[in-house]
Amino acid sequence: MKDKHYKDYIQIGLNIMRYRKEQGLTQEQLAEMAGYTRNHLQRVETAACKPTVGLLLDVAEALGVPLDRLLEIRR
Repeated sequence: MKDKHYKDYIQIGLNIMRYRKEQGLTQEQLAEMAGYTRNHLQRVETAACKPTVGLLLDVAEALGVPLDRLLEIRR
C-alpha cells in the first residue's frame, strides 16, 4: 500500500503499538479486546493496510486512550 498518506499510516500503527506495549498487551490480546484478528491488527500496526475509523475507535476504547492519541502525527 503506497499512497500519499502512507507515512501517516505508519505513524498511526506505531502509536497503536506504543500504547499496546505500554500496557503490556500482545497483538493477540489487543485484537481480541477490540474484536479483530491478530493478523488484521498486525497489518494495521505495520501499515500493510489502512485502518478504518471503526477499527481506530475500537482500539482506542480497548486501550483506554483518546482517539486523538492514536492519530497523533509527528512531523
